[in-house]
Amino acid sequence: MPTYHPHPDDQGKPVLLRQPHGATPLAAWSDPDRAATVIPGGDLPQALNGIAFQAWRDAPTTDDGWNSVAGQLVLDEPPLTVAPGKSPAAGVVIEEADGRIWLVAPSNAFGGYSATFPKGRVDGGVNLQACAIREAFEESGLQVRITGWLADANRTLTCTRYYRAVRTGGTPAHMGWESQAVHLVPRSALQAFLTHANDLPLLRAIQAA
Repeated sequence: MPTYHPHPDDQGKPVLLRQPHGATPLAAWSDPDRAATVIPGGDLPQALNGIAFQAWRDAPTTDDGWNSVAGQLVLDEPPLTVAPGKSPAAGVVIEEADGRIWLVAPSNAFGGYSATFPKGRVDGGVNLQACAIREAFEESGLQVRITGWLADANRTLTCTRYYRAVRTGGTPAHMGWESQAVHLVPRSALQAFLTHANDLPLLRAIQAA
């Protein structure tokens, strides 16, 4: 039987998952030395590291709402330099209290990414930090709080500002249609998941942090 994402795309069309992921056993979530994977609508423990997995019901729905969203940090960050022909974007590296890192698996390996960090283009006048928080929610289902600036990365079509963050709520089982799985990965295993060359500078920045 074909597998479709439970959420339609931005045009309201169903998203066929050509090679859907499988979920890991629930025991993997409580072991900081193991990678854990959840699929859309999948089962999770009630909480992890003292923070419940609960849907973020009052997430903003407008650009103004995102610009004032909780979780932003007063931060002396450098300006984002955007090369000609590229668009500004923002992303987030979400660090769990047990040391693991949250990754998303783009649906049908979009862009050649088997796994990566939540990120997206800045649009609608949304600021960089708000954009990063929004993308984390839309792609991973998680509510996050920015804790610092990590690095900037030049990608094929974008110049992306990446922030460090921690999870404060949400649930990865409610990932949006752009992701077909969400992973929680030990730092020692990140290289096995982050196979796209564009993520190597981020991997080095994480290892150096």
